[in-house]
Amino acid sequence: MRYFRLIESCVPTQPFLSEIASVREAWSSATGRQEKIAVQREAMAIPLRGVRKSAIGELKRRDVHKSRWTYTSEPYVHARSFLKALAARQGAELGRAKLVMLPAGRRVYPHIDRGEYYRVRDRYHLVIRSTAGSWLRAGDEEVTMQEGELWWFDNKAMHEAWNHGDQDRLHLIFDMLSATGAAMVARREDMQPA
Repeated sequence: MRYFRLIESCVPTQPFLSEIASVREAWSSATGRQEKIAVQREAMAIPLRGVRKSAIGELKRRDVHKSRWTYTSEPYVHARSFLKALAARQGAELGRAKLVMLPAGRRVYPHIDRGEYYRVRDRYHLVIRSTAGSWLRAGDEEVTMQEGELWWFDNKAMHEAWNHGDQDRLHLIFDMLSATGAAMVARREDMQPA
């Protein structure tokens, strides 16, 4: 497959589910995803890592490379540890990350993640809960991801998701910057006028 690669299977998901369940009104504290991004309007998110707002300046959010832990990430100790450990094992720099719920029968509409931030980063999905499997299409390929599976996929290709199940589907979605990508970012930043 060109657009998808299974990285790991059998990742224990109960610790993630327990953390989410322990936070009162977890899904209603941040509504920017469904309010500001039309293709994401049916999904809900808990931002764990987001754009470093002080780095935006005159850039578009999709072109800002710097990320930071959000205040909403504090109760998600296991999720944070998982992300840090995976980035260390991959020798990569952690980028933006969020827990995402796609309600039963809902979808993420076809789109391409554009901008300098996405151009140099790899996108990952960890399936935390999906009773019917998590259907995702990128380019001309489709996969049905299962609970506990960690996948890389090419979010620079046209992609979409649909929850065909009868329960909400939960994913941990995050980006990582490889050493090669980091070198590209550093070269670009060195070329910027002071």
